[in-house]
Amino acid sequence: MRAENYSLTIKAAFLGYVVQAIVNNFLPLLFIQMQSEFGIPLSQITLLITINFLVQLTVDLTSAPVIERIGYRASMIISNASVIAGLLLLTFLPGVLPGSFAGILIAVCVYAVGGGLQEVLVSPIVEACPTDNKEAAMSLLHSFYCWGHMGVVLLSTLYFHFAGIANWRVLAGLWCLIPLVDLVLFSFVPIACLESAPEKQAGPGSGLKALFSQKFFWIMLLMMLCSGASEQAVSQWASAFAEKGLGVSKQLGDLLGPMLFALCMGTSRAIYGVKGHRIDLKKFMVTSVVLCLLSYIVIIFSQNPFITLIGCGLTGFSVGIFWPGTFSMASAGIRNGGTLLFAFLALAGDLGCSGGPTLAGTIMSVLGTDMRTGIGAAIVFPVLMGVGLILAGSSKVDRPEVKK
Repeated sequence: MRAENYSLTIKAAFLGYVVQAIVNNFLPLLFIQMQSEFGIPLSQITLLITINFLVQLTVDLTSAPVIERIGYRASMIISNASVIAGLLLLTFLPGVLPGSFAGILIAVCVYAVGGGLQEVLVSPIVEACPTDNKEAAMSLLHSFYCWGHMGVVLLSTLYFHFAGIANWRVLAGLWCLIPLVDLVLFSFVPIACLESAPEKQAGPGSGLKALFSQKFFWIMLLMMLCSGASEQAVSQWASAFAEKGLGVSKQLGDLLGPMLFALCMGTSRAIYGVKGHRIDLKKFMVTSVVLCLLSYIVIIFSQNPFITLIGCGLTGFSVGIFWPGTFSMASAGIRNGGTLLFAFLALAGDLGCSGGPTLAGTIMSVLGTDMRTGIGAAIVFPVLMGVGLILAGSSKVDRPEVKK
């Protein structure tokens, strides 16, 4: 099938990352409302973020064999259906069950399964499409998570302003339209698949053995972990930087800080997505590592809160290429890695997203200092990212095989 016939497939994959942005960013906007409406302690509600990502991590780790068996199409349909079901359950289950928190938790677990599947699936689907400039397509793909994040925050805030946050259930139902459209698209768009390692020839478990035996695979896992950690160690403090730097309310800080970070990160990915055919990926990533280190230094040492906020935005721009760039390098460098490869990459990235903020928070707690000290410790992650790029070397590699 000709490459142009896969354009709708790529657009459906782009929409898949918007779906994941809904999964990760809609519920936190309702935390205060749910605290007052259901009488649930805020500490218990915020635990839902951890549960969401733990479920997605579990899906990252366990879903590859199932996806290989039932195929990308069925898996994407299940993924979007899970997100729709979870959002709909969120609208009524907390009011039906004796414990409201249990109802919210069940809904989160259901849509988190869909979010985890999206993360494992959309990258190999785009990688498998028979198109040119795959690195650029991968970067543009990942930019849609940033645009989705911004869209969820902006549109939800506008809805709450005009319709009232008490009517959040209607908005949850409206957000179901995005995964519904994606489900319909993936029911008919052409889908190519990456070839996995031929397990029949090498025996059971050869897929894991083939990956684990490659030094390059472990370097890619290190880079993915550092990608997530470098990003989240700063982005979780973006709201505080906005409050201090601009002297705005916490609510406005929640909008300005995270949105600035997402805007800069999405812009970086979009630039490479559009101009990637003219830019060497590894050079772009090395330059981004240097910029990331500089932005961390600005955050750590700047005494001007507004300059610190600018440093936060620069961090978003610099880390933008880390995640999609590592995906592209791994896919190009590991032949026949298939879905299993992308599942492990997603797992390492999510571990980094959890580990970066955890390290920063632990350092702050132990030393009893401000956020700058914690971020100062987290600078180890962009440093290790640079080490990973050096170890990856400059050897020419073949792209994975594609079956149609």
